[in-house]
Amino acid sequence: MPDSATPSDPKLPATVPAQDAAVTLDPATPFEDGLRLFWERNRNAVYVLCALVFLGILAKGGWDYWEAQKAAQVGAEYAAATSPEQLKRFAADHAGEPLAGVAELRVADTAYAAGKLADAATAYQQAVTALPAGPLAARAKLGLAMAEVQSGRTGEGEAGLRQLATDPVQLKAVRTEAAYQLASLAATAGRADEVRKLAEQLVQIDPSSPWTQRAFELQSTLPAPATPAVGGSLLPTTAPVASH
Repeated sequence: MPDSATPSDPKLPATVPAQDAAVTLDPATPFEDGLRLFWERNRNAVYVLCALVFLGILAKGGWDYWEAQKAAQVGAEYAAATSPEQLKRFAADHAGEPLAGVAELRVADTAYAAGKLADAATAYQQAVTALPAGPLAARAKLGLAMAEVQSGRTGEGEAGLRQLATDPVQLKAVRTEAAYQLASLAATAGRADEVRKLAEQLVQIDPSSPWTQRAFELQSTLPAPATPAVGGSLLPTTAPVASH
């Protein structure tokens, strides 16, 4: 009588290659043999994967090297630019680079010191656009506001100063200088009450700042506010001298 056939597992294919069966069906297969079989079946794919990883490492290293060389070259060109004309050319050739904004800031400072206020305002505006947020960008904004004030665009300049003075993100040194410049403009226009308010604002920002001290010195040079008396009349702020 023939032996009864063992029922096949419905989850397995009807026929299994001997090589696959040795790996997947026989738990007694030694690990080394399984690894050898895996390598024989997949070595080409492993070679390709290793080659791709190696090429990726080479590409990353090459990119980093190229970036470092480019930064060194840009830095050398910036260091060689000493005149305003050279700085302008550098900024134009390297638009988008942070050092281009620094070059524009230097051009603006030189023009401002020479009294070329229109040129200074243009360069400060270009520096504001090129520089990332930070102390240098704030310096450019402050310079732009002052150049606008000095060139007769007082409203625009005061608006820029006010924005800096009230911006809590800005450095205290920038905020206090902006607030003092506003106080100085108010004092020139005879707006004593505004000077007083700005001096109080400076105390809130940084009471130890030299700009705060200068604001109070400025306030002391202005006429004291009149004191209202009973009935709405004004009393003199100093006692009258008695006659003999």
